[in-house]
Amino acid sequence: MANADDTKLKILCLHGYRQNGQTFRERTGAFRKIIKSRAELVFMTAPNRVPPLPGQEVDTPTDTPDKQVDQMGWWFSQEDDFYMAQDYTDCCKGYKESLDTVTQVFQEQGPFDGVLAFSQGAAFLSLICALRERSPTDTPYQFDFAILVAGFKSRQSMHQDLYTSKVSLPSLHVFGDTDKVIQKEMSEELLPCYTDTVILQHPGGHFIPASGPQKKVYTQFLDVMLEKRKTRT
Repeated sequence: MANADDTKLKILCLHGYRQNGQTFRERTGAFRKIIKSRAELVFMTAPNRVPPLPGQEVDTPTDTPDKQVDQMGWWFSQEDDFYMAQDYTDCCKGYKESLDTVTQVFQEQGPFDGVLAFSQGAAFLSLICALRERSPTDTPYQFDFAILVAGFKSRQSMHQDLYTSKVSLPSLHVFGDTDKVIQKEMSEELLPCYTDTVILQHPGGHFIPASGPQKKVYTQFLDVMLEKRKTRT
């Protein structure tokens, strides 16, 4: 998937639950600095507004100052507009609307070389990867790699069929040993669904790590993706 700027990859970014495109961008400052010479990041916002629930642990880094912002999600696991990653339910309210919104972004702002996603966004990305794998030439989701941070398998019943086949797309999986929102075991459950993986396990919690050891993994992965793009063009 060629990009107009041959020196950089163009990456679509999907935020976590109770975030939006702007708040996710604000929380990726250190990461953006690491990869700025290799990638252009495009942040979008999910279409489903999440009702405020004071006191609930949300899908954001715990050290982020509390702000009155639009809190959005990719789908709900309960009919009352509630989502919990650990829920086993038959409800995925808002999921189709999110697919339609992402399709529109691909059409209007693409092409994209890759997609980066965090937490519920990464679970959503895992479903998009599966849809892309099933119809690689007949899908609106044309991209060449995925970066899933604090990703996990959706537990909604109508999504389970999408995990029955493996994704061949190159993928980088990032998860923390002390993540209290998405436990590392949940992220590890997603790994067998992919055949071309790089794993970045860090000692921290629910955020995108951006210290020295992680920097090398990101830059090496993106350099490989840049080189692969050159061979395709």
